[in-house]
Amino acid sequence: MTNEGVSWDNGKGYKGIICSLVNLNFGDAMRVITGKAGGKKISAPEGLDVRPTPERVKEGIFSAIQFDIEGRRVLDLFAGSGQLGIEALSRGAMSATFVDSSASSIKFIRSNLEATGLMDSAKVVSGDYASFLAMTRDTFDIAFLDPPYGAGLFEKALEKCTSVMSDYGIILLEHPKEISVPNEAGDFAVSKEYRYGKVLVTCYRRKEKI
Repeated sequence: MTNEGVSWDNGKGYKGIICSLVNLNFGDAMRVITGKAGGKKISAPEGLDVRPTPERVKEGIFSAIQFDIEGRRVLDLFAGSGQLGIEALSRGAMSATFVDSSASSIKFIRSNLEATGLMDSAKVVSGDYASFLAMTRDTFDIAFLDPPYGAGLFEKALEKCTSVMSDYGIILLEHPKEISVPNEAGDFAVSKEYRYGKVLVTCYRRKEKI
């Protein structure tokens, strides 16, 4: 959930899929909602470079995919604090790969994985999202995409991500409601859209699964 080089209103910043956000202290610790690491704290860097997902927004995300997590391989792209991938691991995902280009975010992701006892099921990648997607030989069942809001990466990241998804693939793309995203990308198409406040999460599945 990295938001590098983006100017935005800190009084009404937003992040997540199922609610608008209000003033947040990004240095405050968050918590894993449920599962084997339920209740454990997660931290994020202070400042505007990372937009952590508030608890009830995260609850909405995982309510939407609650029956799709068990035993799945998860990709947390633009991972920020890593809390979405960590929540997935806590709820029974088989593995999670965290990708972020920020050294500070990578530090916090590793620390959060250690604090939650989930490091053994995780892979942490420091680097550019496009390079990772071009080079990885792994495939993923669920991908969380939250590109920086002002970087124009929504369509590019979505298109590139489709190439690493399994036949089961689910892609959840977070974006402001003002930003239009494609109805289709490769073999994927929109299956559902979640809107709360100023934020949308568009869910993509393989066309034959819709």
